[in-house]
Amino acid sequence: MRLVDESLFTETPEGLALLGSRCADCEAHTFPRQSGCPRCTGSVLADVPLARTGVLWSWTVQGFRPKPPYTGSEAYEPYGVGYVELPGQLIVETRLVESDPGKLRIGMPVELAFVPFRDDDQGQVHTFAFVEAAHG
Repeated sequence: MRLVDESLFTETPEGLALLGSRCADCEAHTFPRQSGCPRCTGSVLADVPLARTGVLWSWTVQGFRPKPPYTGSEAYEPYGVGYVELPGQLIVETRLVESDPGKLRIGMPVELAFVPFRDDDQGQVHTFAFVEAAHG
Protein backbone atom coordinates (compact mmCIF):
# COMPACT_ATOMS: atom_id res chain seq x y z
CA MET A 1 0.00 0.00 0.00
CA ARG A 2 1.38 3.40 -0.99
CA LEU A 3 0.79 6.18 1.51
CA VAL A 4 0.31 9.90 0.98
CA ASP A 5 3.32 10.65 3.23
CA GLU A 6 5.38 7.81 4.73
CA SER A 7 6.76 10.11 7.46
CA LEU A 8 3.31 10.30 9.10
CA PHE A 9 3.26 6.60 10.01
CA THR A 10 5.15 3.92 11.89
CA GLU A 11 4.83 0.15 12.07
CA THR A 12 3.61 -1.32 15.37
CA PRO A 13 2.73 -4.91 16.39
CA GLU A 14 -0.95 -3.99 15.74
CA GLY A 15 -0.20 -2.57 12.27
CA LEU A 16 0.47 0.91 10.93
CA ALA A 17 -0.08 3.79 13.37
CA LEU A 18 0.16 7.54 13.16
CA LEU A 19 3.61 8.77 14.21
CA GLY A 20 3.55 11.66 16.65
CA SER A 21 5.95 13.17 19.12
CA ARG A 22 5.93 13.57 22.91
CA CYS A 23 7.67 16.35 24.82
CA ALA A 24 10.18 15.17 27.43
CA ASP A 25 9.41 18.20 29.62
CA CYS A 26 5.59 18.43 29.74
CA GLU A 27 4.63 15.14 28.03
CA ALA A 28 2.39 16.88 25.47
CA HIS A 29 1.78 14.90 22.29
CA THR A 30 1.76 16.38 18.78
CA PHE A 31 0.77 15.17 15.35
CA PRO A 32 2.40 15.38 12.97
CA ARG A 33 5.79 15.16 14.67
CA GLN A 34 7.40 18.43 15.66
CA SER A 35 10.86 19.51 16.77
CA GLY A 36 9.56 21.95 19.38
CA CYS A 37 6.75 21.67 21.90
CA PRO A 38 3.81 24.00 21.24
CA ARG A 39 2.73 23.75 24.91
CA CYS A 40 5.93 24.52 26.85
CA THR A 41 8.41 25.37 24.04
CA GLY A 42 10.58 22.42 25.09
CA SER A 43 13.02 21.16 22.48
CA VAL A 44 13.39 17.50 23.48
CA LEU A 45 10.68 15.53 21.71
CA ALA A 46 10.63 11.79 21.10
CA ASP A 47 8.86 9.97 18.27
CA VAL A 48 5.92 7.91 19.55
CA PRO A 49 3.29 5.79 17.83
CA LEU A 50 -0.17 7.17 18.51
CA ALA A 51 -3.11 5.04 19.60
CA ARG A 52 -4.92 3.27 16.77
CA THR A 53 -8.28 3.61 18.54
CA GLY A 54 -10.13 6.51 20.07
CA VAL A 55 -13.49 8.25 20.26
CA LEU A 56 -15.11 10.70 17.88
CA TRP A 57 -14.90 14.08 19.59
CA SER A 58 -16.59 16.20 16.90
CA TRP A 59 -17.42 15.87 13.20
CA THR A 60 -18.87 17.41 10.04
CA VAL A 61 -19.27 16.43 6.40
CA GLN A 62 -17.01 18.03 3.76
CA GLY A 63 -19.62 18.79 1.11
CA PHE A 64 -17.40 20.60 -1.40
CA ARG A 65 -14.06 19.85 -3.06
CA PRO A 66 -11.18 21.25 -0.98
CA LYS A 67 -8.48 23.39 -2.55
CA PRO A 68 -5.22 21.81 -3.78
CA PRO A 69 -3.22 19.94 -2.60
CA TYR A 70 -6.10 18.34 -0.66
CA THR A 71 -8.34 17.62 -3.62
CA GLY A 72 -7.81 13.87 -3.76
CA SER A 73 -9.14 11.88 -6.72
CA GLU A 74 -10.93 13.31 -9.73
CA ALA A 75 -14.27 11.75 -8.73
CA TYR A 76 -15.24 13.86 -5.72
CA GLU A 77 -17.74 12.61 -3.14
CA PRO A 78 -18.52 14.28 0.20
CA TYR A 79 -16.66 12.72 3.12
CA GLY A 80 -16.71 12.89 6.90
CA VAL A 81 -14.15 14.99 8.73
CA GLY A 82 -13.71 14.81 12.46
CA TYR A 83 -11.64 15.25 15.53
CA VAL A 84 -10.73 11.96 17.17
CA GLU A 85 -9.55 11.85 20.77
CA LEU A 86 -6.71 9.38 21.22
CA PRO A 87 -6.90 8.64 24.97
CA GLY A 88 -4.04 10.04 27.00
CA GLN A 89 -2.44 11.58 23.92
CA LEU A 90 -4.22 14.22 21.84
CA ILE A 91 -7.11 15.04 19.55
CA VAL A 92 -6.26 14.57 15.87
CA GLU A 93 -8.06 16.04 12.86
CA THR A 94 -8.87 13.30 10.37
CA ARG A 95 -10.99 12.05 7.54
CA LEU A 96 -13.77 9.69 8.53
CA VAL A 97 -14.73 6.65 6.48
CA GLU A 98 -18.41 7.35 7.17
CA SER A 99 -20.07 10.43 5.64
CA ASP A 100 -23.72 9.76 6.53
CA PRO A 101 -24.65 12.17 9.37
CA GLY A 102 -27.18 9.65 10.63
CA LYS A 103 -24.38 7.16 11.34
CA LEU A 104 -21.94 9.52 13.08
CA ARG A 105 -22.20 10.37 16.78
CA ILE A 106 -19.96 12.12 19.25
CA GLY A 107 -18.37 9.59 21.57
CA MET A 108 -18.53 6.67 19.15
CA PRO A 109 -15.49 4.35 19.31
CA VAL A 110 -13.34 4.58 16.17
CA GLU A 111 -10.20 2.94 14.83
CA LEU A 112 -7.52 3.82 12.32
CA ALA A 113 -8.11 2.81 8.70
CA PHE A 114 -6.52 3.57 5.35
CA VAL A 115 -8.58 4.79 2.39
CA PRO A 116 -7.83 5.62 -1.25
CA PHE A 117 -6.93 9.29 -1.65
CA ARG A 118 -5.78 9.70 -5.25
CA ASP A 119 -4.16 7.96 -8.18
CA ASP A 120 -0.87 8.96 -9.73
CA ASP A 121 1.42 7.50 -12.39
CA GLN A 122 2.44 4.72 -9.96
CA GLY A 123 -1.09 3.75 -8.93
CA GLN A 124 -3.33 4.32 -5.94
CA VAL A 125 -2.22 6.43 -2.96
CA HIS A 126 -3.86 5.99 0.46
CA THR A 127 -4.37 8.32 3.39
CA PHE A 128 -5.47 7.69 6.95
CA ALA A 129 -9.02 7.95 8.21
CA PHE A 130 -10.99 6.64 11.16
CA VAL A 131 -13.92 4.22 10.98
CA GLU A 132 -16.37 3.03 13.60
CA ALA A 133 -14.64 0.39 15.69
CA ALA A 134 -15.78 -3.19 15.12
CA HIS A 135 -16.79 -3.45 18.78
CA GLY A 136 -18.52 -0.01 18.62
